[in-house]
Amino acid sequence: PNLEKPKLINEMKLKLPSLSVNESAARAIVAAFAAQANPTVSEVADIKCVVSEAVTNCIVHAYPQTMGVIYITVQIYSNRSIRLEIRDRGVGIGDVRQARQPLFTTSPESERSGMGFTVMESFTDKMRVRSKIGKGTSGIMVKQLEDFSLFGR
Repeated sequence: PNLEKPKLINEMKLKLPSLSVNESAARAIVAAFAAQANPTVSEVADIKCVVSEAVTNCIVHAYPQTMGVIYITVQIYSNRSIRLEIRDRGVGIGDVRQARQPLFTTSPESERSGMGFTVMESFTDKMRVRSKIGKGTSGIMVKQLEDFSLFGR
């Protein structure tokens, strides 16, 4: 196996206001950028779902009473991995471990399922969440795409 560190092939940075209409825009833009790595239809669906969940978290939880900015960085690496970082400068999360538990929600009255982090984790290969109260939250997810050389593609 190739043990050298994968090379960064391409990178995109996106900055959007925390408006709910921007969730679908973010999903489409990230999917279009990721397309250059030739992901499968299923992998594109996974990436779109992760972006949708993360951006929705920023809109609903990070900036509940105000307009803020959502920062998205997408990186494509030589080993066919895609790294997504979605961060905000919102209210932050007091207990990240608790927030990552399935069904945990800070907004039960708004009919939130509390499955955002669980969904994001299930559609990626690695996920790290960092947060500071009053400073914001950063979610870093890595999606490893299939190696087509094994399939003769």
